[in-house]
Amino acid sequence: MAVGPNRVQSFLSAVEEVGVDDREGVYWAGRLTLCSEPDDVPRYDAAFATWFSAEPMRVEQPGQTVSRPAKIAALSAETSDGEGEGESEDPLAAAASDAEVLRDRDVTELSDAERDHLRRMLAVLRPDPPTRPSLRREPGKRGALSPRATLRAMLRSGGEPVRLPRQHRSRRPRRVVLLIDVSGSMSPYADALLRFAHVVVRRAPASTEVFTLGTRMTRVSRQLRQRDAESALQAASRAVPDFSGGTRLGDTLRVFLDRWGQRGMARGSVVVLFSDGWERGDATDLAEQMRRLHRLARGVIWANPHAGHDGYQPVQSGIVAALPHVDRMVAGHSLRSLEDIWSWVRRLSQSGEQVPGTPVGVV
Repeated sequence: MAVGPNRVQSFLSAVEEVGVDDREGVYWAGRLTLCSEPDDVPRYDAAFATWFSAEPMRVEQPGQTVSRPAKIAALSAETSDGEGEGESEDPLAAAASDAEVLRDRDVTELSDAERDHLRRMLAVLRPDPPTRPSLRREPGKRGALSPRATLRAMLRSGGEPVRLPRQHRSRRPRRVVLLIDVSGSMSPYADALLRFAHVVVRRAPASTEVFTLGTRMTRVSRQLRQRDAESALQAASRAVPDFSGGTRLGDTLRVFLDRWGQRGMARGSVVVLFSDGWERGDATDLAEQMRRLHRLARGVIWANPHAGHDGYQPVQSGIVAALPHVDRMVAGHSLRSLEDIWSWVRRLSQSGEQVPGTPVGVV
């Protein structure tokens, strides 16, 4: 065990507090002060038991390491043929290799084991919420001089400007609105997209809103605020009556803008629309609603799962109608594409960047 002088001193001080005649107290004093990692606990227990008994202590050979299980199990361990090749592979390296491969795989091409692996990878995502400058100012090391703080500091120092306090604009969370198409053509991606939305909502529940699009619009933000992902998705599925149905993007966007967006939810927000663009309604109506949304929002991102495939061309009627009113068209078919979407959300959230009025292109 790596025990330096500081840990030894802490151990002696703890023993002095609990008393050397209290065996249980001495045990916990040493365990809390001498153990620096989980692997040290069994070694400490063996040393403690040996000191208070007559049995010789078994010392581990130098260089011997205690294996730790990976947080995300490697897929090779589950699919190995039992010939011993998968057993000699490092589980951490195998998990990292599988995770890197799955990041670029299309969700619809995964097996059951790979889908379960992808769910675990989604659960450990930690997307940083986007922020925006606030009207309020707070003290800081850089920025403009604070007149009030400077006067107060001068009064405390006899009128001399000994210290010049500075202030800068504080930052507040920027609202993000996720609109997820759950129609029949998008049903293979619905589970992964809702799990991604659950992770985003859990990171910033007060500034994230989630809606599902189909033949009607359903707000599922409250259901996705639950801590457990499975419970949250079950609650969301019970709230959405039109899973795997048709798609009326123009009608549902009009409902969103009339009921929520025009009243403030879409104003200054970054809106991400997950859809393949298959529109059963009037494409002209969809174009009008996208124009309204673009005027209200800080930025509009359209995530199309088919955009990540080679040779894709935006020829669907819904895509053609909405493309002039979208700031960025991105792919949304894999875990890496979802991470790229969130990087664009943070980029469009920055006040200093000029968001173009015409689409930048397809990524």
